[in-house]
Amino acid sequence: MNPAQNRRGALFMVLAMACFALEDACLKAATQSVPPAIAIMGFGLLGVAAFSLIALLRGERPVPRLTRGLMLRSGIELCGRLFYSLALAFTGLGLTSAILQATPLVVVAGAVVVFGERVGWRRWLAIAVGLVGVMMVLRPTGEGMDMAAIFAVLGMLGFAGRDLATRAAPLSVTNAQLGVLGMSVLFVAGLVVQLASGTPLVLPAPLPAALIAATALFGVAAYASLTVAMRTGEVSVVTPFRYTRLIFALILAAVMFNEVPDGWMIAGCVLIVGSGLFTLARGRRMV
Repeated sequence: MNPAQNRRGALFMVLAMACFALEDACLKAATQSVPPAIAIMGFGLLGVAAFSLIALLRGERPVPRLTRGLMLRSGIELCGRLFYSLALAFTGLGLTSAILQATPLVVVAGAVVVFGERVGWRRWLAIAVGLVGVMMVLRPTGEGMDMAAIFAVLGMLGFAGRDLATRAAPLSVTNAQLGVLGMSVLFVAGLVVQLASGTPLVLPAPLPAALIAATALFGVAAYASLTVAMRTGEVSVVTPFRYTRLIFALILAAVMFNEVPDGWMIAGCVLIVGSGLFTLARGRRMV
């Protein structure tokens, strides 16, 4: 693959991460005016509509045949999206995004348990360092960790499980169909929160409704850009640019929500990202 294709793939990956960060920021902003359940359900419904339209324009069925593998993937993704959305609503955008960056490390560790893959001691050490970085970001006290921060960890674990379960999904399932399933799961997650809270179901005012619509718009744009990135450049070259999401998230957190990372969070982020990049590099070297 020529360098121009890799550069194009890297640019689209950066664009995708910027859109994902904007998606998270808009969802968090919406939850400051409406209950999280309303924002999550609205995002899910709009996302389903958008990905269904994309599938129809491509001549695909919006909903694939539900196999056991797809149902497993959707169930795990339900947990990931539910807890990650709650983390965005109840804790800082920067903290939630920082914890999310540990997903590749958990995926590597999970692949050993689930698929029997071999991981050398250097990558195990990198995984351990990354988890230390997670603890530095969380900073548990003698009284334990804040429940909202635990939501971020559970969301990250859910997304890691989803990535592992993706291997069980049939290769015939298209990206748009996976998008429909993912957004359907997001709607279900919001419905779970709504039923658990017992609050009345109300329509959002114009401003939060616009924020929810922007969340869906950035989400679809992020997914489309990510697809182009992975299909244009070499995976080993393009994938490390996923970590730019944290940079965008920290900037948006400071500008939109006055969140200023302290030394512990910055150090934790460096450990998480550094160990992730090392793990990617070692994995590429062993292929």
